[in-house]
Amino acid sequence: MENKKLNYAIVGLGFGAEFIPIYQKHPQANMYAICQRTESKLNEVGDYFGVEKRYTSYEDLLKDPEVDAVHINSPIPNHAEQTIAALKAGKHVACTVPMATSVEDCKKIVDLVEETGLTYMMMETVVYSREFLFVKELYEKGELGRIQFLRASHQQEMAGWPGYWEGLPPMYYATHCVGPVLALTQGEAEYVSCFGSGRIDEKLIPIYGSPFAIESCHIKYKDSDLSAEITRSLFNTARQYRESFDVYGSKKSFEWTQIEHEQPVIHTGESPERVDVPDYAHLLPEEIQKYTTKGVYDDDENQHLSFTQGAGHGGSHPHLVHEFVTALNEKRSPYPNAKQSANITCVGILAHDSAMEGGKIIKLPDFTLG
Repeated sequence: MENKKLNYAIVGLGFGAEFIPIYQKHPQANMYAICQRTESKLNEVGDYFGVEKRYTSYEDLLKDPEVDAVHINSPIPNHAEQTIAALKAGKHVACTVPMATSVEDCKKIVDLVEETGLTYMMMETVVYSREFLFVKELYEKGELGRIQFLRASHQQEMAGWPGYWEGLPPMYYATHCVGPVLALTQGEAEYVSCFGSGRIDEKLIPIYGSPFAIESCHIKYKDSDLSAEITRSLFNTARQYRESFDVYGSKKSFEWTQIEHEQPVIHTGESPERVDVPDYAHLLPEEIQKYTTKGVYDDDENQHLSFTQGAGHGGSHPHLVHEFVTALNEKRSPYPNAKQSANITCVGILAHDSAMEGGKIIKLPDFTLG
């Protein structure tokens, strides 16, 4: 492993600010710069965390030769544009989900990564959550036996959310349930078939031309006997917030909690048992282990109200940073890399197309994972 610390820049300081101290304390990273259009917010965050290099212009940030990698946390419609610009500027990219909102932009990013030799990683939280790491450990130890089927859901009520969220087709934001079902076996989706069900508020339908309250999709894996089912809802569906996945194996199966804060269930044969999911901070450098179980802003008693948060996202944030940083240092491919991220993202995009065509089978582009 090389000792040189690369310079990282965080773009977008809402959700993005949560990652600043993780990069600051990671032993192999240098938290170099932050970028935010609103100067007052930029300075507030920069002063709080002691980041000196600050940009209100993303274009100016990309011109800085000292920036090695950017971590993009901007609104969804900006992901592809900003990723493409960063790769063209010679920067490695980590980007919050989804990779893009069109198959064409996913292809552009994959092609750019191939052309430039740069690294891209989609920062999918669920595949680094403690629940996923727990199931992954069981699978790798052989305790689950042969994987027979996988299921995941992401249900959320988005009423009242502004801007592009209003009327968003459920599958357009599907990576939190597509990610875990493909990541467990490092599988690739070959084709999808999706049905829409129910109806959202009439005033929301014309925004995207999408009427469905729920979309449910079957994924057929490439070169495998496996398939998976994913379910998404965003409006007019009664359900506690839920990001879940279930894995059914020949020896053991894992089922997510029905109600938040309950214990999940392991079925051994026909015998069920509620289990505690351990934390996986031991997989991380000691300097960032605490961020799997506590907020990044409560390092002292003087919390700024705008920085208050919970542990969130299954303790995944430091694992995501560690994967990106070590992949760059070790010159290896992170998970998910550009091709894997494109496959995961395009499942959702094409699933909605399928739902609009009554469940038509639609093949995914051949990104040829690796």
